[in-house]
Amino acid sequence: MLELLADANGIVLRRDAVACGVDDGALRRAVLQGRLVRVRQGAYVLRGVWESLDRLGRYRTLVAAVLRLYDDPASPVALSHTSASIEQGGPSWGLDLEAVHLTHLNATGDRTSAKLVHHRGVCRVKDITRSDGHWMTAPARTAMDTASISARDPGIAVLDYFQQRGLTTREELERVFSAMKWWPDTLGLLRVLQLSDGIAESVGETRTRLLCLDMGLPAPTPQFEIFHPSGRLAGRVDFAWPERRTMLEFDGRQKYLRLRRPSETIEQTVLREKAREDLLRELTGWLMIRLVWADLDVPEATARRIVRVFERAA
Repeated sequence: MLELLADANGIVLRRDAVACGVDDGALRRAVLQGRLVRVRQGAYVLRGVWESLDRLGRYRTLVAAVLRLYDDPASPVALSHTSASIEQGGPSWGLDLEAVHLTHLNATGDRTSAKLVHHRGVCRVKDITRSDGHWMTAPARTAMDTASISARDPGIAVLDYFQQRGLTTREELERVFSAMKWWPDTLGLLRVLQLSDGIAESVGETRTRLLCLDMGLPAPTPQFEIFHPSGRLAGRVDFAWPERRTMLEFDGRQKYLRLRRPSETIEQTVLREKAREDLLRELTGWLMIRLVWADLDVPEATARRIVRVFERAA
């Protein structure tokens, strides 16, 4: 019965179970027996489905369950903040994925319940959109809302993502900020917006740029293009300091997945990337720095390493 009640995401709502004659006692026994996982009040997921999901997949399943619970047309809500950002493809690094965020469109006041944060409903026409039959904040509003409740670096990474992917523009973000700058919880949001550039193609690139800023290093040129003597493009690096004859690439797994060609193995992608690096160093005579995630967690040591390369390249 429970499997029949589950939707495509493996979600079983208490209200549907009760309507079909499955009482709370039966639901509790199903949890104890390992057939169901209770993800929040009134919502369960088939255990086999839940255990097959990673952290992001579990969060999206929780979001789907909450949207089904709050589908009352008389009290409309819009998926917002971190939840809307994730649904719109935004990065999850550094974000709190414990609670779903809803903005009530005809209610006021903020409150928090089990795995759910309710926000006051101040949305203009351009601030909301429809997605899969539900209301959701539009990209510009989503990005600014998420940045307003996040730490600096994750917030900037979200703003970079939405701009770089063309989901919103700088002008739209500034328009949203002008309407929300007097709201609670927006202290420092202007600085976060100022620090975003919309050029970074990954969270790693955003964090690398911020590391250089925080450590007092010269600002690198992002997405620097290098050409053959004929004028043909040879390649592009994540960052470069032309005056210091130094290039920098951030190596993350997602980068290699993005560069991977059809039918190409990861190993072949890495070898091709190595050949590209050799060509760029040959054309420029510059030194190359490669950073990985672990380097970003030790900014002082990484900054010293970059400075040493500057000195060698001089």
